[in-house]
Amino acid sequence: MKSFVEYSADSDFSIHNIPFGVAVFNKEYIGCCTRIGDQIVDLATLYDYGYFEEIEGLIDNVFEAYTLNEFIELGKPVTNAVRLKIQELLQEDSILSKDEKTIEEAFYDLDKVKMMMPVHIPNYTDFYSSIEHATNVGKMFRDPANALLPNWKHLPVGYHGRASSIVVSGTEINRPKGQMKPADVEKPVFGPCKQLDFELEMAFIINKNTEMGESISTKDAEDAIFGMVVFNDWSARDIQSWEYVPLGPFLAKNFGSSVSPWVVTLEALEPFRTASPAQDPEVLEYLKFEGDKNYDINLEVYIKPENGEQNLICESNYKHMYWNMTQQLAHHTVNGCNVEVGDMYASGTISGNDPKSFGSMLELTWRGQNPITLNNGEERKFIDDNDTVTMKAWAEKDGIRVGFGEVSGKIIPAK
Repeated sequence: MKSFVEYSADSDFSIHNIPFGVAVFNKEYIGCCTRIGDQIVDLATLYDYGYFEEIEGLIDNVFEAYTLNEFIELGKPVTNAVRLKIQELLQEDSILSKDEKTIEEAFYDLDKVKMMMPVHIPNYTDFYSSIEHATNVGKMFRDPANALLPNWKHLPVGYHGRASSIVVSGTEINRPKGQMKPADVEKPVFGPCKQLDFELEMAFIINKNTEMGESISTKDAEDAIFGMVVFNDWSARDIQSWEYVPLGPFLAKNFGSSVSPWVVTLEALEPFRTASPAQDPEVLEYLKFEGDKNYDINLEVYIKPENGEQNLICESNYKHMYWNMTQQLAHHTVNGCNVEVGDMYASGTISGNDPKSFGSMLELTWRGQNPITLNNGEERKFIDDNDTVTMKAWAEKDGIRVGFGEVSGKIIPAK
């Protein structure tokens, strides 16, 4: 496939991608969109000009919306048909390629739009599904010889997080405040977090509502997953280490999480499927699955100090995940927990075996013992005020590149 829209060979947004997002166009109105190269395409205008009229089930202009929820709730038969139609329209010598009026009205340069949160998120869950990350944390805080807790290889560990503080890329994050208990003091102290961290994660988004008591099997899970985003689970390590016993993270996590604005569909990621790591011991029946359920997605993390340059500090890959998305969703719903359209499920920190692939400052600096030196000579044990953390994700194989763009967030001083 070749598009009539020109873009560079290393663009995340090739004609093989066709992601979905929500944008403010020319500071005038908000609507659903897709992207090819550096062109943002207003889908509501394409609908108004009849380009989707043959798609069964697309009755109203669901693209005139502030979120993708109404669109993705139509289900895969409709959303896949829309994606394939857009792909067809963007090819060379298509009907759209000759429609100058529609191109003029529906296509926008990247600098003419502002990206918004792609979905309304009713509920958010964070998993803990990288065995390398869980092992590293276990070595640091517990017994190095028994780093994993007894349940870890039997189920995808997770917790319910805060949906209201998930924000789109580019939104500044205030340094959180809370209780901490340094090792050299008898009582806890209150103040701004001193060990602010990122967590490199991916997240998937649900396209359906279920009833209480209903479960989603590993076999049916992918039909319930619309697509994925890059997810930065900001974490206050010193607050977390004091509060997490006995119920887990609270203030250390709920102050903010950042997501990339483009939702990349599972269909676009199909060429990049890969085998999951071997799971030993054998999992229970409801967690068994067939086929390749992991994805070969390259991941990078950068730190940019104020008035400085970006520093590449982490190179990882989503294929390292011990527990895959179908297992996560099956476990989440096996007790009858209902899900809602727009629900977001984050993977947990993604780390590999190589120290350069560790997906958090906690691991990269080994709890601050081995600071990272930036290219301006400054050192970082954790994230400083006015640092910007950027995560990038893309898959590439046989000349096909599909990417997510980036999620970026700047830490500003505590209020």
